[in-house]
Amino acid sequence: MATQQKASEGAGRARYTYRLRVSSAARTALLAEWDRCRWVWNECVAKSRAVHAHNRAHPDGRLTCGPAQLDKMLTEARARTPWLRDGASVPQQQIIRDFATSRSKALKDIDKRLPMRQRAGMPRVKKKREALPTLNYTTRGFRLKDGRLHLAGGIVLTVVWSRELPSAPSSVRVYQDALGHWYASFVVATEARPLPATGAVLGVDWGVRETATTTSDAHDLPHAEHGKRAAQRLARYQRMMARRRPAKGQAASRGYREAQRQTAKLHKKVARQRQDTARKWAKRVVRDHDAIAVEDFRPKFLARTTMARKAADAAIGATKTALVEMGRKHGRDIRLVHPAHTTMDCASCGARTKHALPLSERTYTCTACRAVSPRDKNSARVMLVRAGLHPAGAEGVRPPGALLPEAA
Repeated sequence: MATQQKASEGAGRARYTYRLRVSSAARTALLAEWDRCRWVWNECVAKSRAVHAHNRAHPDGRLTCGPAQLDKMLTEARARTPWLRDGASVPQQQIIRDFATSRSKALKDIDKRLPMRQRAGMPRVKKKREALPTLNYTTRGFRLKDGRLHLAGGIVLTVVWSRELPSAPSSVRVYQDALGHWYASFVVATEARPLPATGAVLGVDWGVRETATTTSDAHDLPHAEHGKRAAQRLARYQRMMARRRPAKGQAASRGYREAQRQTAKLHKKVARQRQDTARKWAKRVVRDHDAIAVEDFRPKFLARTTMARKAADAAIGATKTALVEMGRKHGRDIRLVHPAHTTMDCASCGARTKHALPLSERTYTCTACRAVSPRDKNSARVMLVRAGLHPAGAEGVRPPGALLPEAA
């Protein structure tokens, strides 16, 4: 199985992920590399905490804990520790880069004085029974030969090539998921693949009753309810885990581990179903429209409401990400619209109601122009107006430049 997604490195790069066939010898070598990398990470955590304690006790003689200091610490550790020196240096150096990035993000959030719930926490110790193996290799740490992935240290892995890479990869991440499956995620340079122009535009409003309501009835995305269909089986496995949960400090039983594995398997199946639904819908929307106005909705706050379970099952965030990435991949104009007051504005005349509409009120009636339309459809048309797109094919949207009347 291969998946593609935009990488955070910026436009023009993507990740291609493939399943790996790992022999017992290769699995042993990968886990040994992960033990070394996890030890390096934990040493970085200890160093960071020691520097923090020293700086609090001695404000005048402050120390730093950047990548340069950590690289020096790794060089000294490899010189005096044969076990660490037996492993490849590339993944150990990359885990220091990951630690430095994580620590820098946490310090920036502290400097910005963000609320505690919004801050990225400081890096913590990775425990052997909890942290899943993740190894990062740059170009000097891996190569592809005869369809196989050769990693530094003599590790050879068989890749299930479900499709070809578009170009030579610049890095690879080898990781294991909760089910014990191994994957290789390659970062490659990509080019936009524009689709033929259609002359159509679309407004998208996110919701819980329907995941996406658009200005085109043919492109609405109903709530798939993948999680709801799996809820009964999931509850059964979770009850099995609760009955067999080991006491603190004791090893888990075989029955507990099996129930845990079945729970993880079901979670992954639901996640893949949601991802598949989102990508298929996003591809259809992008293929049929040149420009798309998307509500820049942040569904995180829904987790603290009575709609938390249904909102999580709707996977609004994943669907929005899939739409934005698909649009960029095919050169479409994707415009994110601020969601404030989109349910209060009239798409026909632009008037704004004097009070917020309760969720139980599903029909929007404008007090200025007397226009009546479904609440979510009106919000989707408002997206087009706010994005400045010419609403071709969208009925009931005021033309650009029209004056905004006030509601009575």
